[in-house]
Amino acid sequence: MGVGALSTIYPTYLDFASRQDPDGKISSAIIEQASKTNEILDEMAVQEGNLPTGNRTTIRTGIPTATWRLLNYGVVPTKSLTAQVDDTCGMLEIYNEVDVDLAELNGNTPKWRLSEAKGSIEGMNQQVATALFYGAQATNPEQFTGLMPRYPYFRKAVMVPSECNYNCITNQATGGSATNTSIYLVVWGPETLFAFYPKGSAGGGIKHESWDNVTALDNQTVPGRFQVHRDHFQWKIGLAQRDWKYAVRICNIDSAVISSSVATVAEAMVKAYYAVPNVNAGNAVFYMNSLCMWSMQLQARVQPNLALSFDEYMGKKVASFMGIRVRKCDGLLNTEAAVTVAT
Repeated sequence: MGVGALSTIYPTYLDFASRQDPDGKISSAIIEQASKTNEILDEMAVQEGNLPTGNRTTIRTGIPTATWRLLNYGVVPTKSLTAQVDDTCGMLEIYNEVDVDLAELNGNTPKWRLSEAKGSIEGMNQQVATALFYGAQATNPEQFTGLMPRYPYFRKAVMVPSECNYNCITNQATGGSATNTSIYLVVWGPETLFAFYPKGSAGGGIKHESWDNVTALDNQTVPGRFQVHRDHFQWKIGLAQRDWKYAVRICNIDSAVISSSVATVAEAMVKAYYAVPNVNAGNAVFYMNSLCMWSMQLQARVQPNLALSFDEYMGKKVASFMGIRVRKCDGLLNTEAAVTVAT
């Protein structure tokens, strides 16, 4: 979809924030606060999973072949091939405690508690943003699997187009020594790629609980007791991929020399654009970190044909590349190891 398209076609976390009832005020604030610093939440499609702990996806692995039929000759029935994949949720939690007397000094205890909890909310937000790209359930079973483990190698010169590595494009043959970053093109939608929360979870998997005037222990050698207002924040989230062709990773972007390699990065972004079967199949977005954004915008000043432009989107000036929104996401690191060719 073009830059002018609204992300409300598919529900996002911001939609859940707007639908909260008065009792969910703080949960709404969590989502709104998170979206201020994590732009991926503005467009990421999210829906309820079909399992209590995750989501089961039926993926088509083969399509039937039709037959050119002659008169008086029959056609042998064929069927498509499918496979089922289960994605599970990660469960991120944090507790926040505020001294009762300190909170009451402010005169507006709920507002003060929320202001104190913003640091905790921001911490959760950064961890979710990082996990969306780097989460690896194989090595960290408490997390969910993000995008990078799904595209771990770049494609060979000749590769079967049914392999997901076909959609991992290298910016150069070899990257720097742990100084690399990646750019992703993602087409969000219920038939392509979406975030999910467990079946039966309210509020998009984001929950807030609070306890007033409860006893806590201090951090002294011999702990003393004092009264606190306690808040508990929980975020259950997973990532489901129905079709690997609707996400592309551009790897081996050496952050140490990014300013001199923007042209080749732009070329790789063009390749990513055409690697997707149909960018209009959902909500298409490029994601890169602030270093890549800064470098591309500076380069666009001296190279107007870079295909980078700025448009109005939901009341904000948003960069776009070949008509696809470009979003800043600092969950993408500058310390990735170099990606090698698929074996």
